[in-house]
Amino acid sequence: MKNVYKYFFRGLITILPLALTLYLLYVCVAWMEALALAVLRPFVGGFYFPGMGLILGVLGIVAVGMLVSKHRVRRLLSYVEWPFTSIPVVKSIYSSLKSFADYFTPSTSQGGQQVVILRMPGQEFELVGLVTRRSMAGLPEGFLPGERVAVYLPMGYMIGGYTVFVPASWVTPIEMSVEEAMRSSLIAWMARTPQAAPAPSRQE
Repeated sequence: MKNVYKYFFRGLITILPLALTLYLLYVCVAWMEALALAVLRPFVGGFYFPGMGLILGVLGIVAVGMLVSKHRVRRLLSYVEWPFTSIPVVKSIYSSLKSFADYFTPSTSQGGQQVVILRMPGQEFELVGLVTRRSMAGLPEGFLPGERVAVYLPMGYMIGGYTVFVPASWVTPIEMSVEEAMRSSLIAWMARTPQAAPAPSRQE
């Protein structure tokens, strides 16, 4: 009976991520399909085929990306964003989400998007973080002088994080994408990597 429980939970852990991922994809596609049907019905009448919503969503995202690449459109977008950047509570939420999203764009003014290991002199523990700022220019007075960087230290299960300003010599870049680092931090680095698997011992 003990083995039955062990195999059951092992199978559940294997199937659950796949099932939840497929379910979320299904909900997203179904929502896009329903939205496309509501938008296109006045124009196409009864003409509709499965997948139209997904195609419409992808084309819409591409079109928005092309539009916001234009300087004039970005100026117009600033007027649209004005209510979201002026109302006190909405401003805090929108600014935080926008800044976080901008960090994952292909290019940033601070040259960020780099995962680093933070090691403090005289200490043996290591912290994995994301470099968010490489210059103190533009910050208010009061910060310590010298070559310093801002490092965001995410906490497990996305319950928050800390931003620390440390000397640039304290950080060491590692070969890991921002997405991988955030995903690993989300689950407290409990996922096993292929490199971590021990090699089988050879008996003479």
